[in-house]
Amino acid sequence: MAKERRRAVLELLQRPGNARCADCGAPDPDWASYTLGVFICLSCSGIHRNIPQVSKVKSVRLDAWEEAQVEFMASHGNDAARARFESKVPSFYYRPTPSDCQLLREQWIRAKYERQEFIYPEKQEPYSAGYREGFLWKRGRDNGQFLSRKFVLTEREGALKYFNRNDAKEPKAVMKIEHLNATFQPAKIGHPHGLQVTYLKDNSTRNIFIYHEDGKVAFPGAGDADLVPKLSRNYLKEGYMEKTGPKQTEGFRKRWFTMDDRRLMYFKDPLDAFARGEVFIGSKESGYTVLHGFPPSTQGHHWPHGITIVTPDRKFLFACETESDQREWVAAFQKAVDRPMLPQEYAVEAHFKHKP
Repeated sequence: MAKERRRAVLELLQRPGNARCADCGAPDPDWASYTLGVFICLSCSGIHRNIPQVSKVKSVRLDAWEEAQVEFMASHGNDAARARFESKVPSFYYRPTPSDCQLLREQWIRAKYERQEFIYPEKQEPYSAGYREGFLWKRGRDNGQFLSRKFVLTEREGALKYFNRNDAKEPKAVMKIEHLNATFQPAKIGHPHGLQVTYLKDNSTRNIFIYHEDGKVAFPGAGDADLVPKLSRNYLKEGYMEKTGPKQTEGFRKRWFTMDDRRLMYFKDPLDAFARGEVFIGSKESGYTVLHGFPPSTQGHHWPHGITIVTPDRKFLFACETESDQREWVAAFQKAVDRPMLPQEYAVEAHFKHKP
């Protein structure tokens, strides 16, 4: 009987809505919450275990199942749970993906099941008032110390601002939402709620690193469906490579690279405030190509696995430490090259060409 019940649960996974984790969308979930009636992945199951008053989990393949539990799963499932627990999700609320950090998953799961914010909108935090003000810990650009700073996020101005002093009338920086990207970087910043905010300052990329003890995530006033992907998108790829200069006669230097959409930025240190330089990667229709390896007679690189990016103006040479790094970087570059450019991206390309 125990085997038959387990087989019945496994068969429920074949239903279309149950083939992916109910919370992050990861394929082939192996766990289930038998009190909520959803199938979930291993990572999300750990968060469900932390809210036992709401969710109790079992392995689909390893644990014993009671008849009543199997019947409950059969009468519910991911689609039914989504219809109930996600009926009123604000358009600006971030939905986690399989590649997101634990914090993003946890806040989504707690808001969805524990606080039931998407069933009862009155339980939602005041995200959607169009204005948010508070204090965050910000990393100093020069000394690396985190100090408390006042931040204001305002829909009316379409900006995130921060102030160096509580009584300051003028902000230290104004970051336009349309040019802003916020990504969770707990490992890089050394805090589970660490956030890297990237924005344009004088047409150059600037980073600030912040955290808050509370990790709730939402973006006030971001009702436009096009805004949320711009506001918080994961970098296509980050990591170390070596690079050489435009004449390709200088020695290769190790730099930290971040690929954000079509911008490839490089830094001396991952926590630098400003990029040392940027490369725009356009589409193949505009004359951009990605090649494995170096041009003949290239010298000066310590790492053996080369990449050449050909642009209409010059070639950029990079070296990777491992073949797998090379493969991942080439895939990230190729993804940009294969995608046709949007009208506004031609203006960005023109800016790069005329950059001193």
